[in-house]
Amino acid sequence: MARQIPFTKMHGLGNDYVYVNAIENPLDNPEGLSVIWSDRHKGIGSDGLIMICSSEIADFRMRMFNNDGSEGMMCGNGARCVARFLHDKKLTDKTEIRLETLAGIKILKLHLTDQDEVESVTVDMGQGLPELVCRENGEKTELIRETVTVNGNSYTGTAINMGNPHLVLLVDDAEKAPVAEDGSLLEVNSMFPNKVNVEFAQVIDRTHVRMRVWERGSGITQACGTGACATAVALAMAGLTDSKGCEIRMDGGALTVSWDPETRTVLMTGTATTVFEGTIEIPE
Repeated sequence: MARQIPFTKMHGLGNDYVYVNAIENPLDNPEGLSVIWSDRHKGIGSDGLIMICSSEIADFRMRMFNNDGSEGMMCGNGARCVARFLHDKKLTDKTEIRLETLAGIKILKLHLTDQDEVESVTVDMGQGLPELVCRENGEKTELIRETVTVNGNSYTGTAINMGNPHLVLLVDDAEKAPVAEDGSLLEVNSMFPNKVNVEFAQVIDRTHVRMRVWERGSGITQACGTGACATAVALAMAGLTDSKGCEIRMDGGALTVSWDPETRTVLMTGTATTVFEGTIEIPE
């Protein structure tokens, strides 16, 4: 006999995941299921799997798995979709939700239309802090606006932690940036023992940035919420963009990110879209 598992396919700016209400449908092997379900030819097709679970310290808990089966600390696009999932499924009537993640509790604020539909979601992403990198001598230090060389290419890079590690690289032309080639090499660079997400950011003006991303465990994706936040923080720290609000434009769409330089708090606002619903079998 096979279990029938209901799921919802959702995306935030093209960053798509399979969403499962694990409170009603617990999954024993999410790591393996994420690999199988994410396959775009033989599965549902996604960047990974997100489980909505019960929490003892917040309203709900989110678990996120990449399409290689590894568990992620946090996913900004996924968190917004979780907020819409909870609202649409009537699992809560709150418009401000406390969500437990491996990167801590995040506050989700839903913006609703007059028809009670989710128009957008703002996520309090917590603090954007410098990420400590491991130097060749074993010392762990910050990496802020330093030259990063890979594959014969040199960039100005800043490492930011948004619950998971990011390396933001300044480029003149994001469209021509070797995202797959250089991103894949930097992901596994010895400076980052837990691997790293890599953002290639082009400053258009003080309130607009074009960014492309290589996500650890997933490769090139349409968008990355934490990556957009890390990019906004790194560029605002350098004085290149406005910390009060910057639009980060990615392949799948745009997010608006603000950063408070005193508290270092990051707020991210964007859409969450339901693609379709269905059921999939798990052999017992």
